[in-house]
Amino acid sequence: MAATSFEIDGSVMEGGGQILRVSAALSCIHGASVRINKIRAGRSTPGLRPQHLSGLELVRDLTGGNLEGAMVGSTEITLTPGKIKGGNHIADTHTAGSVGLLLQVALPCALFAAGPSELCLKGGTNAEMAPQIDYTIKVFKPIMEKFGVHFDCDLKMRGYYPKGGGEVVVKVNPVKELSPISMTERGTITKIYGRAFVAGVLPFKLAKDMSTAAVRSIRKEIKDLYVNIQSLQEKDKACGNGNGIIIIAESSTGCIFAGSALGKKGVYADKVGMEAAEMLLRNIRHNGCVDEFLQDQLIMFMALAQGTSRIRTGPVTLHTQTAIHVAEQLTKAKFVVTKAEDELSTSDTYIIECQGAAVPNSNF
Repeated sequence: MAATSFEIDGSVMEGGGQILRVSAALSCIHGASVRINKIRAGRSTPGLRPQHLSGLELVRDLTGGNLEGAMVGSTEITLTPGKIKGGNHIADTHTAGSVGLLLQVALPCALFAAGPSELCLKGGTNAEMAPQIDYTIKVFKPIMEKFGVHFDCDLKMRGYYPKGGGEVVVKVNPVKELSPISMTERGTITKIYGRAFVAGVLPFKLAKDMSTAAVRSIRKEIKDLYVNIQSLQEKDKACGNGNGIIIIAESSTGCIFAGSALGKKGVYADKVGMEAAEMLLRNIRHNGCVDEFLQDQLIMFMALAQGTSRIRTGPVTLHTQTAIHVAEQLTKAKFVVTKAEDELSTSDTYIIECQGAAVPNSNF
């Protein structure tokens, strides 16, 4: 039974599923009960969606805990975790709900489990308003290694809106503690590559058009690098029809950035390619070390690491501010955000510093 309990307002700041994910994971790691109310109160469809429900159930199963009030549409839940035990678990959204977001809530818990975990996550691998699985593997995973976190992510099947049907198997070994990270030197961009894909009945020409438009957009700004974006027709390992693109840039100091976009009915493929390219360029221009999508995902791990972490970023997003707000409520971590004042910074460059709080009640 959890020793302490917290109450979290699910409508504050960003007011979405992120508050659920950060609150649920941190409550489990700290062995504290959490009650979250006003869940997604400001959204057009308030309350839990299938992917949020699947994520909460996965965390409950990982800890052998108790989850009350959890059904699609619920605006209040109570999670009382048990000891995080690891093992094999399946989470299925039965929709195109993002497997990447399922991993966001489950991975921190699995890191502090009593033994290894194998998570079979089913849903959408490349979904709107969520990191594409390619982002998780190519950007998030290598940066997590700086914290001392290692996990395997085996992409079995891609799943697209509206059916989903994707499957990813993630294997996680627990850690004794997380190391703090320091990412304050951007260096120069040394490599730009990516993949433009079509799946199902969509013509291969869409992939080519996305890739060509993206390369053209990037070359206007970055002239001295070869940009390698592969065009791919997905056949065997894809469920449903979809098209999209992800472009990744690496720097000389090991920073990784991405821009991505998914095709929609009635939107020209070259527009999709240009959107992804502009997103990447926007995240390179501010001379930070992480992009706007990695920024908020690192907050929880900075809070859990033993010692001081520092990351250099572009504008601090509302998602990041929300993650900091929740992390400071549920842990003893302290965050400070300051403007970067060195000669390489722009008016939009910031340093996020965190004095982390080691995890109590470790299973080791």
